[in-house]
Amino acid sequence: MHTHKILEVLPFSPCEAAGVAAGDVLLAMNGEPVRDVLDYHFQEESERLTLTVEHPDGSREDVSVEKDEDEELGLVFAESLMDDYQSCRNKCMFCFIDQMPPGMRRTLYFKDDDTRLSFLQGNYVTLTNLSDAEIERICYYKLSPMNISVHTTNPALRCEMLKNRFAGNVLGCLKRFQEAGITMNGQVVLVKGKNDGEELERTIHDLTAFLPQMQSLSVVPVGLTKYREGLPQIEPFSPEDAREVLARIRKWQGICKRYFDTRFVYASDEWYILAGEELPDEDSYEGYPQIENGVGMLRSLMDEVTEALRYVHGDDRVRTGTIATGVLAAPFIRRLVEQVREHFPGISVEVVTIVNHFFGESITVSGLLTGGDIIAQLQGRELGGKLFLPENLLRSGEDVLLDDLTVGDIEKALQTKVTIVQSNGQAFIDALLEE
Repeated sequence: MHTHKILEVLPFSPCEAAGVAAGDVLLAMNGEPVRDVLDYHFQEESERLTLTVEHPDGSREDVSVEKDEDEELGLVFAESLMDDYQSCRNKCMFCFIDQMPPGMRRTLYFKDDDTRLSFLQGNYVTLTNLSDAEIERICYYKLSPMNISVHTTNPALRCEMLKNRFAGNVLGCLKRFQEAGITMNGQVVLVKGKNDGEELERTIHDLTAFLPQMQSLSVVPVGLTKYREGLPQIEPFSPEDAREVLARIRKWQGICKRYFDTRFVYASDEWYILAGEELPDEDSYEGYPQIENGVGMLRSLMDEVTEALRYVHGDDRVRTGTIATGVLAAPFIRRLVEQVREHFPGISVEVVTIVNHFFGESITVSGLLTGGDIIAQLQGRELGGKLFLPENLLRSGEDVLLDDLTVGDIEKALQTKVTIVQSNGQAFIDALLEE
């Protein structure tokens, strides 16, 4: 029997009004056992519920709860999934976690492949950990959207790349989701000489069969750190390779736009920068369905800044500071600073490119920078009034970077105030203007 201890009951919530208290244990909802957060959310949709709880003294009670249709019950449990996390059984040739240096915090080495996190948090999953019963459960609950790491639809190649002999049936899983009316997003991590070229085109072609339930597909380059000892040899993509990848993606965007009225497949920002090409315009991203996967993130930020500056009146205020960011974003951030300076000429903010020595220079995204690299490369520089850092450096909800250094550690080491900047145009302008 699954039991779930209640850590907290939120104030003014339906469960507080019904008399449920912290320390009680949830045993059932509407007479049904609660395996995990999926069962909980499914039952929570009811406007009238009966919760079977066990009080700290061992007594049991059926508690009647009434609430509005979209209102949450207000219970907080020890585990967000109300169950153990499902770890990944694959040994993917491109897995970033296998390329982590030793000695970091334990949580960074955990490989999750939990379909519940795909539904709740947008994580990408391979579907290789699912039993037939679990697939049926997803279809029964109609969990949408599901974000799926497809990588390739070639069964033999997928088994090879994921190092899992059960990985070849991805199309069968997608078909069952499609029949259940579940919406999906796909991802391809591209590895040179493996799933690129004609194999990439095969994957895109095969996945168009799942439109419109398969809403979008992103193509991102494999991330290669300097810690690949004992792992398969993978060559980085060259600028010429990137141009070829973009040409194939544009070809299929044209086909999909013609037959399905959507471009469907999108390249992440890294491809355009590596290829030396301009980013597509906003319309080409069709609402940014995969912006969290680095698809259109820079275009969105640039357009947001341009739009926000249309409604500001410049002045002669004086502000100084330094923006530290990764190699990928640095040229674009410099352009944005210059746009702000056209309205506010007294703004003097230097953009410093931080090279990722921790993971290796081929890692260029700002989200994988460490506090140690930031401190080492800014030490002794004149930073002005503030140091601006992007929010994607930090662990969600905390002020800790990948190497466990905190924002406070950076402030202390560099003797300057740090401002964390959210990843939208208005927040960027407000930070620079100290609004």
